[in-house]
Amino acid sequence: MSQKKLIPIYALVVLSLGLAIYAVFKTSPSTTSFLNPVASEGVLQSMPRPSRDSLMLFDIPSQLSFAGEEVPLNIPDVKERLEREIYVNAYWQSNMILLMKRSSKFLPEIEAILKENGVPDDFKYLAMAESGLMNVASPAGAKGFWQFLSSTGKEYGLEISKDVDERYHLQKATVAASKYLKKAHQKFGDWTAVAASYNMGQTGFARRQTEQLQQNYYDLYLNDETSRYMFRILAFKVIFENPGEFGFHLRASDFYQNPEMKTVSVSSDIKNLASWAKNEGSSYKELKLYNPWLRDKNLNVRRGKSYEIILPK
Repeated sequence: MSQKKLIPIYALVVLSLGLAIYAVFKTSPSTTSFLNPVASEGVLQSMPRPSRDSLMLFDIPSQLSFAGEEVPLNIPDVKERLEREIYVNAYWQSNMILLMKRSSKFLPEIEAILKENGVPDDFKYLAMAESGLMNVASPAGAKGFWQFLSSTGKEYGLEISKDVDERYHLQKATVAASKYLKKAHQKFGDWTAVAASYNMGQTGFARRQTEQLQQNYYDLYLNDETSRYMFRILAFKVIFENPGEFGFHLRASDFYQNPEMKTVSVSSDIKNLASWAKNEGSSYKELKLYNPWLRDKNLNVRRGKSYEIILPK
């Protein structure tokens, strides 16, 4: 195509571009809409805000007691140590919720046994501090709700063998713990010292009292674990007795419950617990779940001895 014929085409292109540029600059800024990447104040105000209870400062009780003995909250470090354990446990929400839900399965029996044996009710919180109301085992070999070592368990009447370990038997272990606690009370004369010595041992606690010329737990300088131990117990008491104040609003239906049980007395050997459980209309799983003190796949029964095994009805 000759250059003369292309000239009109070039002219039209240039004219079109010129008109387009003119239109852009002629347009008023008020009529041009742009997406603002930042939300306006009105939008921000309309957005849902976090609940006020999502982060709380708690009111620490002005008065507190353990087993009828006053906690000296007027001493600055005592109040601070209590606050530490309350915040640590209240803000570990998953652990606390599950502990609360689980407690309904075990606390009624623990409370009844403590009362029957003359031990203050507050010691149920010691069991929480020891095990979280679970049949756990420590690296040192302490086992069950009350974390008995083998030697101590046997000393207080618990059977511990290859196929039976009564440290995992809630009722018998709680009776043994009651005996231990009462004996410790005869030694120390106050329940707070009893609770603290449960953690570090009676001999160790008595030695600290002698070395530091102090008898009161709150006046002693102790290792970090025992120093926190008593306040962990107190934190459980404060939170369990005032759950709503710490953001825990469980309904009655939220708490776990054991099924209705039947008791089967056994006075002879069981060679296969799975078969035995099936013959009783249950399962090996249920047998072990509700009788954690049975530690093997069979049960050897000494002459004159019998065991009570519980199973769901």
